[in-house]
Amino acid sequence: MKKDEGNGLPLDYLIRAALILPLSPDLPSAISSGYVGIRGSTIACMGAGAGEKWPAREVIEARGMLVMPGLVNTHTHGAMTLFRGLADDLPLKAWLEEHIFPAEARIIDPETVYWGSLLACAEMIRSGTTTCGDGYFCLEGTARAVEEAGLRAVLAHGIIDFPAPGVPDPAENIAAVRRFVERWQGVSDRIRPGVFPHSLYTCSARTLQEAKGLARQHQLPLFIHLAETREEVEQVRQTTGRSPVRFLKDLDLLDSRTVSVHATWVEGEELDLLTETGTAVSHCPESNLKLAAGVTPVPEMLCRGVRVGLGTDGCASNNDLDLLREMRTTALLHKVAGMDPTVMDAPSLVRMAALGGAEVLGWEKEIGSLQTGKQADLIIIDLDRPHLTPLYNPYSHLVYAASGADVDTVFIAGRMVMRRKELLTLDWKEIRNRVREIGKRLANP
Repeated sequence: MKKDEGNGLPLDYLIRAALILPLSPDLPSAISSGYVGIRGSTIACMGAGAGEKWPAREVIEARGMLVMPGLVNTHTHGAMTLFRGLADDLPLKAWLEEHIFPAEARIIDPETVYWGSLLACAEMIRSGTTTCGDGYFCLEGTARAVEEAGLRAVLAHGIIDFPAPGVPDPAENIAAVRRFVERWQGVSDRIRPGVFPHSLYTCSARTLQEAKGLARQHQLPLFIHLAETREEVEQVRQTTGRSPVRFLKDLDLLDSRTVSVHATWVEGEELDLLTETGTAVSHCPESNLKLAAGVTPVPEMLCRGVRVGLGTDGCASNNDLDLLREMRTTALLHKVAGMDPTVMDAPSLVRMAALGGAEVLGWEKEIGSLQTGKQADLIIIDLDRPHLTPLYNPYSHLVYAASGADVDTVFIAGRMVMRRKELLTLDWKEIRNRVREIGKRLANP
């Protein structure tokens, strides 16, 4: 075997004859027939043609397929796959207080979180998500699952001011997060810790400030459910005399490492504050629709330069982790909300689901686009499907016609974690059986 001209070593994988969407401002919007070479954890080469000068240990013939960066889910609660379909068709307050919180108190522990998170990892990998921002409790179980699955994740430990899974004493809420952060910071190239004060209605001002202090000390992202419903906004105004965004600004919580999840009921001054502080937004349209929370003003946010990524939220309020389907929902929702068919165009949405999400999570230098030297987080989508035929515009097909079921092969950090729809790092049957047993315990207390 001839050696390549890079560093004397052959590629590990050469993907060729594929339609490539780099999603990089420095490259063409699409390469009609090109190649991507992977060596170790990174992209070693990419371009038009068959890549004949790049010998590889394995060649993947991808004619009739599309190669693009892996999708980035900026907000989910992975272990809540355990509650999928448990309590549907309810308003947010009743859903949380009467169903989800009691269910968590009954069954959530590190072991159930591990199995629920494994299920989430399987679902995300199979539908093309390679990176997620996960916020929950008992996150040692989630970290264990993410490590085994080979996924990339920001794991943000939850904080609330009442007893929570793994933190029965609220006085220990910050200390519990600190222990998790110190355990995982710098340990893995694929796992980064974060801080997740749940919301303004579950955390006091003091707790919020202590959480942000911890995040700043370790230079970590802070996630918070913010202005999700009109009721939340009214409650915060009644208790503080300010809007949720203004209240967080006055507490000095808003900056470029803060991710406001939902940010549904923001306008005027609130949008100005998000823009001025560099605060990012995780947009979860299907969860917002299901809980009748409202419509986040994403087109206006984007016009102002706010970083916006897509999230699915947890399976208890979505009920899936399919980011390709989330793109379609996002496009249709904002077109009808604004009565404008031109807003949220397909190329913008594909970018939001990949590079946009990476920017929200602070990982844009490593992932989100296909470029030489970046991490080899990429997915191969099978275009030889009735609903993807004929093909005029790949961006349009990804947003309006494709779903996670069309994902064929997935790489994360150069490692193949799914080949031809077969999970390579996870035992699906064992995960399925274990989660079904947990479901029986939940349904029959």
